[in-house]
Amino acid sequence: MNKIFLSLPLFALLAACGGNNNPADGSAAADTTAAAAPAFNVYGDSISADGALDMAAFAESIKGKDSLDVKLACEVTASCAKKGCWMDVKMADGEVMKVHFKDYAFFVPTSGLEGKQAIIQGRAAREITDVASLKHYAEDAGESPEEIAKITEPDTSWTFMADGVLIKP
Repeated sequence: MNKIFLSLPLFALLAACGGNNNPADGSAAADTTAAAAPAFNVYGDSISADGALDMAAFAESIKGKDSLDVKLACEVTASCAKKGCWMDVKMADGEVMKVHFKDYAFFVPTSGLEGKQAIIQGRAAREITDVASLKHYAEDAGESPEEIAKITEPDTSWTFMADGVLIKP
């Protein structure tokens, strides 16, 4: 008889944990046995996606400014094919912003990022990029010698020094 009383709490615990896996609304419950895919892959400092401006809001925020500390939600258009030491993101006007990584301390994948969504946190600044650097970036991106030879003028554009980057897998 004592064995029955001792096993009642165990039975109650099992009954409470088991049972119907479907919620009251009739929808199927999520399978908790499979590992969920990460929302973002993290590079550099661990950051969150919370509070990120979209590129249209960023365009409004930078009017009349030469720099801005900011967190942005953006689309990756390219990354350095040699080391992953930079990536390009699309601005609201279709132009490209070059993203570098603080202190050269981290890198992103060298391929497969095109079209992926990213969150970048750091400092945006208007910069003049000299011809030699532009040619170097074009070479890293795998441009043809003919395309590289067409680069003859410096470029004034927005660049970004990222402390942390999140990229959707």
